[in-house]
Amino acid sequence: MNTPIREEDINDLKVGDMVYLSGEIYCGRDAVLPMIVSQIDDWKDKLQGSVIFHTAVSVAGVGPTSSNKLEIENSIEPLSKAGVKLHLGKGRLRQDTIEALNDHNSIYAVMAPVTALLNDKTISKEIVGFEELGMEAFHKLKVIDYPIIVAAAHGRSIFDEL
Repeated sequence: MNTPIREEDINDLKVGDMVYLSGEIYCGRDAVLPMIVSQIDDWKDKLQGSVIFHTAVSVAGVGPTSSNKLEIENSIEPLSKAGVKLHLGKGRLRQDTIEALNDHNSIYAVMAPVTALLNDKTISKEIVGFEELGMEAFHKLKVIDYPIIVAAAHGRSIFDEL
């Protein structure tokens, strides 16, 4: 699947699907995502069809952080409403978050913490907002073939089916 993600791309996915993601994706976690939400009107155009990877970007690379941290999970609904189609991280989400994803035709996907693999699949990194937060700033990556698993889509969660 390539970014930007279209509505049809989401409609074709189901819980448990393994997908290889390529293109430009945004990265943010607990420090920056609430800031993006508080300035959502400034970001709406950039967020259409986008992916947000719940991670920090450091010299060591990138790897998923827990998406069910309060600041991250609380950002999922407003970001989905603003156009984010895929949220990428790790961990179980609350049922109300899964329903909010469904309401906005967005999905949540997980990946194993595989920093070394992702480093080889990350083509470029750029800070696009909140530079003062350092590695927790809002970053844009260009990636090729990130391996992800659809964990919540269309009101269902992989964690409920285990």
